[in-house]
Amino acid sequence: MRALNAGIRLLLAAALLLGTTVGCSAGGPGDDHCAPFAAYRAKTETTVRISSVVRGAEEDSLVKAWEKFEDCTRIDIQYTGSERFEAELEQQVRGGAGPDMALFPQPGLLARLARAGLVRPATAQVRANVEKWFPADWQRYGTVDGTLYAAPYDAHVKSLVWYSPKLFREKGWAVPATWGEMLALSDRIAAAGIKPWCAGIESGSATGWPATDWLEDVLLRTAGAQVYDRWMAHTIPFDDPRVVAALDRVGGILRNPAYVNGGHGGVRSIATTTVPEAGLPIMERHCAMYRMSSFYQRAWPATAQLAEDGDVWAFYLPPVDPARGRPVLGAGNFVGVFNDRPEVAMLAAYLSTPQFANTLAASRAGISANRGLDHDGLPDPISKLFAQLITDPSVTFRFDASDLMPAQVGTGTFWTGMTDWINGADTATVLHRIEKSWPRS
Repeated sequence: MRALNAGIRLLLAAALLLGTTVGCSAGGPGDDHCAPFAAYRAKTETTVRISSVVRGAEEDSLVKAWEKFEDCTRIDIQYTGSERFEAELEQQVRGGAGPDMALFPQPGLLARLARAGLVRPATAQVRANVEKWFPADWQRYGTVDGTLYAAPYDAHVKSLVWYSPKLFREKGWAVPATWGEMLALSDRIAAAGIKPWCAGIESGSATGWPATDWLEDVLLRTAGAQVYDRWMAHTIPFDDPRVVAALDRVGGILRNPAYVNGGHGGVRSIATTTVPEAGLPIMERHCAMYRMSSFYQRAWPATAQLAEDGDVWAFYLPPVDPARGRPVLGAGNFVGVFNDRPEVAMLAAYLSTPQFANTLAASRAGISANRGLDHDGLPDPISKLFAQLITDPSVTFRFDASDLMPAQVGTGTFWTGMTDWINGADTATVLHRIEKSWPRS
């Protein structure tokens, strides 16, 4: 009891030094529910505005992840999700109408705004948290010209194929371990009268991005991580022959009328099928597989059982060449700050902690590459699968290349070019056009 009282006195002293009080607006001083948030409590009621591309059902989970923080700190978080986030953010910030902070899905966009002086460097507390809790690669993605600007917020696994274990079991189909096995399985599924694959790349102003992921995943599996890195950095041409070969391999699936587009139409329906809608025909057995990021777990109906023997599960997109190891393509959001008010700094610091990483997971809003993430405490088996792939030291992890490229390519000509490709444009022509669009300075 003496130790407990001493701890309480230390906590109260720290809170007084910070100009805060222990407790929360809902529970009052001394409420244990709010004690972990004592260091973030604002002196008066205030607001922080956050913007990102996240919306819909995913937005609900995102907002839920910081509800307790709001309750206990007097900081009201006003969130805006926009499908035109990438296109509008810079204009809003330059015009003085931007948010206090943003969740950047593209480090390339973050770098452009940081070099323009629009994003503030990370505070000392955020830097300390990032250096302590995040792997070197994730630190690098939020760093521009040697300065850390943004802490990682969440992490997504992209090298996944969603499927129905119940359907596979009934048909006697096995989860493939190699690319060759996956193609052989696709042929068996097609022979059974089911389209092996469903796909969709329509995403408003971001239409085309899922097709870029396909290319990146295959390039990692055929040419290897070093070639992938050089391609992303443009030290080899965008239309390098190895990239052409990788996209033609993708075309063996996405432009094969025998394989796609289950439940939606022919090959060209991929360009008009939205990302959330694309995988749902698996539930009606119109298609059998959907390659899509881990965030898609929130797109399934609430009645769907996500389990290894359930209605829906995911398997690792298998390697093409086992000599290339086990590459994993991933992505995530990064917290960039535009305003240096104390409450903004406190929220940014909180979002870089293991405390938030575990809250994010518990609210089913996502997982984090934070080394303080409690894997045993993850809320469901599918989250444990994602976390294992993100943190497994035996895998070769690479961030989505389009998100790291200059925005005019990564979120511009690459997206539109892949849409044209789905609609029938020649592989070499599309890649050469994207190469020509790469900025020269």
